[in-house]
Amino acid sequence: QVQLVESGGGLVQPGGSLRLSCAASGIFFRLYTMGWYRQAPGNQRELVAAITGDGDTDYADSVKGRFTISRDNAKNTVYLQMNDLKREDTAVYYCNARWPGGNSWGQGTQVTVSS
Repeated sequence: QVQLVESGGGLVQPGGSLRLSCAASGIFFRLYTMGWYRQAPGNQRELVAAITGDGDTDYADSVKGRFTISRDNAKNTVYLQMNDLKREDTAVYYCNARWPGGNSWGQGTQVTVSS
């Protein structure tokens, strides 16, 4: 059974930084594409960043140059380093694991950017 547990969310001032972590279990982690999505109130869930098992990355235009996704296959963990945070980054951030024929979601972690 796949389990994804996010951590690292919180309240931060504009211009600040946070690092989200997602610990995975029950999967062949190194084979899966891992992603971070976010959903703000009234909005659809959107892709923030993704990283393949080979380390190829993809980012939403709105976070390019500010966010960095990385993974540690030895620890079955994916990270999202978020710098220069803006109010519009406020959302619940979800970890996602994707494999051929399926995917799984974490429970989400709240990120609030406010002064």
